[in-house]
Amino acid sequence: MTAAIFAAILIAIFIYWNVRLPFYRDRSDTALEGDEVKCFSPRCRSFKSESGSDRAVLFIHGFPTTPAMYEYPRSFFAEHGYDVYAPLIPTFGADWHDFEKTDFSQWYAFIENLFMDISKRHAKTFVVGVSMGGAMTLRLAEEHGESIAAIAVLSAPVTYNSLIRDRLITDPLAYFVRTVALFVPSIGAGTVDGKPDGEDGDEEWVGYKGVFPRQGLSLIWNLKRIRKNLGKVGVPMISIHDRNDRTVPFGNQKIILSGVGSTTVESLSPSMEPFRHSRHSLLMYYSTRSVYTEAIFEFFERF
Repeated sequence: MTAAIFAAILIAIFIYWNVRLPFYRDRSDTALEGDEVKCFSPRCRSFKSESGSDRAVLFIHGFPTTPAMYEYPRSFFAEHGYDVYAPLIPTFGADWHDFEKTDFSQWYAFIENLFMDISKRHAKTFVVGVSMGGAMTLRLAEEHGESIAAIAVLSAPVTYNSLIRDRLITDPLAYFVRTVALFVPSIGAGTVDGKPDGEDGDEEWVGYKGVFPRQGLSLIWNLKRIRKNLGKVGVPMISIHDRNDRTVPFGNQKIILSGVGSTTVESLSPSMEPFRHSRHSLLMYYSTRSVYTEAIFEFFERF
């Protein structure tokens, strides 16, 4: 075997190991408990509004942000008679050193347990998720559809890099994230409590900055399962995704719409004005939050 052939085989194994993620599994099995005393901003904390309604809505935030992204819609739904829950997933919005030790399976288990508690206490439970929260919403519908009245998913990913199958690339560097994750827990990590140079409400963004290779890898791996099981989503669904989303490629919406088993599906595919922000957190921006909150509310009111 020549050196060139041997090198080619090694490269092929390296690419396969990073892209297909053989033998990867989330390793953490410790249940997460909220400790919001550590929150670096009051706006990171969970929101709950209970009035004894038989209708509840659960808002699931994205990666790596906080419930602050839902300040407008959570108040809107509370004012319109819903019990509202917008939890902070533990280690998000607190100490990013703790966040480095967790993974998607732990985050989802926390949300799943909370959802089960909420659904037992309400006749109808609705779920809204943006970005990673949208992916979690889809998984809840896949696994607990009998307990969900309807869902709204916004800017939701179900794949990360899928060049051959979908001609969709979120970040080429993610092809190497498994290798990087072996050695680097985070790059440029820190906290963000508002963006002074933001616009259109993006200045209100609260969460972590930087790159978290191990947590990103965990998310990418779990998206594979969520996409595979999309056909199990049978609940009414509204999907909203901006065509020029700079964080989660718009192609993800097509995959979701073609993959779910729901018979009642509505979708909105806006194209925002050319703001500097990522056009991703659609329920946070001043230009879109009221329009899409009301669209979701009107959709939920049908069920």
